[in-house]
Amino acid sequence: MSILVGYVPTPVGEAAVQAAIAEAKLRGEDLLIVNSPRDGALVDKSVASDADLERVVGDAGRAGVRVTVLRPPHRDDLAEEILELAQEHEASIIVIGLRHRSQVGKFIMGSHAQRILLQADRPVLAVKAGDHS
Repeated sequence: MSILVGYVPTPVGEAAVQAAIAEAKLRGEDLLIVNSPRDGALVDKSVASDADLERVVGDAGRAGVRVTVLRPPHRDDLAEEILELAQEHEASIIVIGLRHRSQVGKFIMGSHAQRILLQADRPVLAVKAGDHS
């Protein structure tokens, strides 16, 4: 079993990955870090740099957690990509970051986090920036 975390290089993404590292250490499980760029996008601010990934992999290593980084591109449905990866890798829990969005923002842009929370067939740990110490 493993812990799967969706990671983007933002304060919310950092909180999620730190919570996932703590959860993996607590459970004695491996960690899967998913950073999924949009297929065909020339610029994607959610793509983690090699330096970002080296830093979080180093954080996990110092905590004694084994890590695998997954960077599969997604087309239109990031939530579905996360859910499929969790099933494929038999993740015991999915860790995601949450950020505040207005009702209009949710309506126009959708909410990957909400879909993951509602459609996951396994536990989901939702983390907000500043909640994890």
